[in-house]
Amino acid sequence: MRVLDEPTWRGLAAAHRARVGTWTDPHRERRRRGEAHPVLDFLFTYYSLRPARLEQWDPGLGVALRGGDERPGWVRDGDAVHLDASALPERLRGTAEFVRALLDATASRPARLGCFGLHEWAMVYRTDAPRHGAVPLRLGSAGTDAVVESLPVHCTHHDAFRFFTDAARPRNALTPTREDQVANEQPGCLHATMDLYKWAYKLSPATPSDLLADCFALAVDVRVLDMRASPYDLADLGYPPVRIETPAGRAEYARAQAGFAERAAPLRRRLVAVCDAVTG
Repeated sequence: MRVLDEPTWRGLAAAHRARVGTWTDPHRERRRRGEAHPVLDFLFTYYSLRPARLEQWDPGLGVALRGGDERPGWVRDGDAVHLDASALPERLRGTAEFVRALLDATASRPARLGCFGLHEWAMVYRTDAPRHGAVPLRLGSAGTDAVVESLPVHCTHHDAFRFFTDAARPRNALTPTREDQVANEQPGCLHATMDLYKWAYKLSPATPSDLLADCFALAVDVRVLDMRASPYDLADLGYPPVRIETPAGRAEYARAQAGFAERAAPLRRRLVAVCDAVTG
């Protein structure tokens, strides 16, 4: 058991709040103004963790806090308190078993770098109602459809595939489902990388907040690439396009995709360690 004195852990908690406040504070301000953000809102709507919970600092398992207050699931040992692994709910153990299996399987596969973000294009293929209707399509509807028809679509992520239009679904190389998620996910997938944030908060309070924040920061950067490579024109919001309809744009996307896969690998390993700590 690692023991932190009160000034140390309070400093860590304040630093964590300041770090994630870089994103949570502007999000709250946009909500106050009733202003939507087609890139960053996703991190607070598709992903369900409330901003206040993201800001809350947790040391995770194996860390005791001197001068800390007892809370549900925590035990006191002398002048310190710590999270009690035996008090974690059974559902969390089940979550940890699934997440470990998924992350192990994902890490065992080579990264596929040839999807070029076409999942976002497939979500607006041959439809008059794009998901971000207030944001124009860079190439217009016909131009967007032409890109989808000119390139192979190979999406491995169920939660991206399920938003494909009916016309786009038959164009995908496979039909990923929730049931075969463990069999399909691979480390080059942007959505699988963003989902590390989801698995981090699903494992809370066992996940240390520095790991949660690292996963969130990576998800932010991945989301930016996801939308820069999308069919939407977001230049006025400060997101220049990655023109995946061109060879240069596809090469730029693949380089960034490879970089994110490399950044994700150590976070995936740290999450596996959390899973092991939860399941004992």
